[in-house]
Amino acid sequence: MKAMADPTPLDATRLKLAPAVAENAVFDGWTMEAVDLAADQLGIDRDVARLAWPKDPGEMVAAWIESIDVAMVAAFPPEKIDPLKIRDKIRALIWFRLEAAGPAREAVRTGLSILSLPQNLALSAKTAWRSADAMWRLAGDTATDYNHYTKRAILTGVYGATLYAWLDDDSEGWADTAAFLDRRIDDVMQFEKWKAKWTGGSERRFSMSRFLGRLRYPPSA
Repeated sequence: MKAMADPTPLDATRLKLAPAVAENAVFDGWTMEAVDLAADQLGIDRDVARLAWPKDPGEMVAAWIESIDVAMVAAFPPEKIDPLKIRDKIRALIWFRLEAAGPAREAVRTGLSILSLPQNLALSAKTAWRSADAMWRLAGDTATDYNHYTKRAILTGVYGATLYAWLDDDSEGWADTAAFLDRRIDDVMQFEKWKAKWTGGSERRFSMSRFLGRLRYPPSA
């Protein structure tokens, strides 16, 4: 994956603040109070923290998600991820994100509610696409045709469905979420095999909304 540009000082401050802001958002919501507390914990001047961190709740959530994207890229250098099979790459990347969000799980719930508000739907779509794109690029995807878009749309559905399953998972080690994720990835692998056989036919017959709906509300297993 192409290396990200060096962050500006404010970018670096925002990335440093992100985990602590999310953890404080569990109790204080996605507010500037959570930012102030995070700044105090990290020894960052509150005025600097407020300058670095967005003030709108939706943008706050998006900034935290972006920080997970950055941490994910750093955690999976080529020598770590390249030897894995494609399904194992995607699974490892999604699981990393869940573990990174673990200390702020209740803030994730409220954050998703904020991003689902009508005024934040465009931001939500942009944020989800960016995360899916980062995962696919780490996984080595170089597609530039329609596969570039279908892969990211499908992964967005898989990750989103897994995230909602995880939010309600009280099993030890999130075993239920792990099983759910494995089933969703199996669905995608089966679809990719089917698509490869079907490529010679009319691709217009494929319904993305129907397939993503199946991922979001899968049959019980």
